[in-house]
Amino acid sequence: MNETHEDQAGSTYDVVVLGAGPVGQNVADRARTAGLTVAVVERELVGGECSYWACVPSKALLRPVIAVADARRVDGARQAVTGALDTARVFARRDHYVTDWDDSGQAQWVKSIGADLFRGHGRIDGPRRVIVTSDQGARRTLTARHAVAVATGSRPQLPDIPGIQEAHPWTNRHGTDSSTVPGRLAIVGGGGVGAEMATLWQGLGSHVTLLARRSLLPRLEPFVGELLAESLSRSGADVRIGRQVTSLTRPDPAGPVTLTLDDGSQVEADEVMFATGRAPNTHDIGLDTVGLTPGSWLDVDTTCLVNGLAGGWLYALGDVNHRALLTHQGKYQARTAGDAIGARAAGSPVDDAAWGDHATTADQHAVPQVFFTDPEAAAVGLTAEQAAGAGFRIKVVDADFDAAQGANLYADDYQGHARMVVDLDREILLGVTFAGPGVSELLHSATVAVAGQVPLKRLRHAIACFPTVSEIWLFLLAAYRRE
Repeated sequence: MNETHEDQAGSTYDVVVLGAGPVGQNVADRARTAGLTVAVVERELVGGECSYWACVPSKALLRPVIAVADARRVDGARQAVTGALDTARVFARRDHYVTDWDDSGQAQWVKSIGADLFRGHGRIDGPRRVIVTSDQGARRTLTARHAVAVATGSRPQLPDIPGIQEAHPWTNRHGTDSSTVPGRLAIVGGGGVGAEMATLWQGLGSHVTLLARRSLLPRLEPFVGELLAESLSRSGADVRIGRQVTSLTRPDPAGPVTLTLDDGSQVEADEVMFATGRAPNTHDIGLDTVGLTPGSWLDVDTTCLVNGLAGGWLYALGDVNHRALLTHQGKYQARTAGDAIGARAAGSPVDDAAWGDHATTADQHAVPQVFFTDPEAAAVGLTAEQAAGAGFRIKVVDADFDAAQGANLYADDYQGHARMVVDLDREILLGVTFAGPGVSELLHSATVAVAGQVPLKRLRHAIACFPTVSEIWLFLLAAYRRE
């Protein structure tokens, strides 16, 4: 494995990958499977944002919170939950799953697939060339015969608000690597990061104030955000919808921060976290040397080849192409692009038709997403509003989970809702959304139905076991036939 600091010689590979997170690892693996030589460049930790500051640590922290909440929903179990979470043990659990921010295991995995790892900042330097600069300043030039794959991810984007720099706000990284519970935490942003962090820190003992300009989880069906807001409020959080922060003050960096809102009210907190959007990590990777705009999202075709660039050599995967800022979706793109790179290198046909082997069709039609809030939220495909806006003739079918005996056995007084959006002309599902305890494990069945375009007449033969939460499918299909 190459981890070069002083060797300034150049090297040529079939594929050079910028970014060694899950997306970069997947494209490297598929390119190696195709018999291509691969160099992987990483400026931080091998494993990327997901492994150390996003998906893995947030879910490791959230699981104890949700486990206790689930126990409290079951009579006989709730009586055993008599104390608060052991926060030291919760943080230790997180540290275990992020391997104490030690990436040697993942670096070894890169070596195990036969790829070479170069630590340093990789910058494109004209077509098919990448210059890697180590922390010590040594430079090495890598040349790609076939492809350069950009998988550099994204970073938090802070709004331009007076006082924001002096406020020293948390971002998602602070929200997942901190080991001290603030007495009062203000969270700005009602999307996935803000909603999960509100669930997490309220569960760990903070008094959370959640400020959302629109609804919570606004890209999902409206009922999801409504159920989540009610649940957070019951847990003691202060949820304010339709509010924006106009300024912040923090005279003492070690003291409280005051947020002034657009209605003139103020919120005082010990820490403030902003979860208000992401920006692509493309500002300093040499895009200008190939005629692209630094800091821009990269527009790609269905094989993730960057559009508008001669030669067909630059690919953009994961967050940087702005299709779906989700780890699993980026990995799907990486697998698809890696196979396409291999096919093109071998001179083989590229199957880039809809749902083809080298097409990322699911990016448009079947993106699954889960939010580990309380209640959980899970969705795939289009919402009713999106489907109607796209011109489909639809029927919206709703069902409450309390209709399913399995849900009632899962949790006393189970609170949850499900919706499917049906394309009436083809009688297939365009989208499915669930909100309720444990619904994350229902999502793959919905994803198979949407991605597979399973006819509803056939779907009714997919029998849900009794008594399980998945019985909700029976009630959704029955409602569709009745209406």
